[in-house]
Amino acid sequence: MVLVSGVLFAVNGTVSKLILRAGLDAPRLTELRATGAALGLLVLCLTLPRGPRAQGQRARDRIGRLAATGTELPLLVGYGLAGFFLVPMLYFIAISRLPVGIALLFEYTAPLLVAVWARFGQHQAVRPRLWLGLALSLGGLAAVAEIWHDVRLDGVGVAAGLGAAVLLAFYYVLGARGVAGRDTLSLTWWAFAVAALAGALVRPWWTFPYRILAGTWPLVLYLVFAGSVASYLLVAAALRHLPPASVGIIGMVEPVIASAVAWLVLDERLDGAQLTGGALILIGVGLAETARTVGPSTAETGPTTADEPHPEGRTRCIPT
Repeated sequence: MVLVSGVLFAVNGTVSKLILRAGLDAPRLTELRATGAALGLLVLCLTLPRGPRAQGQRARDRIGRLAATGTELPLLVGYGLAGFFLVPMLYFIAISRLPVGIALLFEYTAPLLVAVWARFGQHQAVRPRLWLGLALSLGGLAAVAEIWHDVRLDGVGVAAGLGAAVLLAFYYVLGARGVAGRDTLSLTWWAFAVAALAGALVRPWWTFPYRILAGTWPLVLYLVFAGSVASYLLVAAALRHLPPASVGIIGMVEPVIASAVAWLVLDERLDGAQLTGGALILIGVGLAETARTVGPSTAETGPTTADEPHPEGRTRCIPT
């Protein structure tokens, strides 16, 4: 399930770039994706029971799963804005100015940032390999950017990719708190619904350039249903069988496959130094993902890397 979701997410990069090239800008694409995914997840929330013991749930009970208390709203709004509105929008900006694989590598430093936050922000114990992972990732980023030459990468694209990484790390921390009180499906619906509302406020739907959809609707359908709804649900289902650290590490196939798809479809080629830098980043993130030790407050304060999955399999999903 993790590998399939990684492939779906990876193809998403090229699909999104093709839609952007057709004339849809990053805020519009974010709005379209969030709205479509929110509608699809709403149908699932209203038709699927919460778990195997709830097969006889009435429709009224299924609607109730979407309810939120006043104390939950700030977390749900922050979670949706950070992870499902701002992260995708910055990612779309990044891939519009950088090769898809390079944009993903910048964004994929987010788990490393979470590990650093756990050490300095939450004062959790970490294994020494965190620092090796940090060093490898920084060296990998330098190689990807080829800093020994004149600046070759687009500055706005790099800033967007790194900004997406910071917000993605923030999303991880909020998501770990969110799953403590909600099932994954309703939490993800809330996040996409908040993102859809934010998109509609930024760019009202009555000004949407619908003519662009005439030639891109198959790509849009993939983006919404395969690259968003199906991918998130596959990751959530996989977490019932694998610990989160394993899911995060296996998910690193995404930038590798994304680079290959972009090379085949968009002819985006990376040179030897950039490929080496990408490998160093992935190794560094893998070391950071497994560097945190298990503490009593992990489930409340950030993503866990324990040897057992979160109760009921509820934990974070990685959006791109």
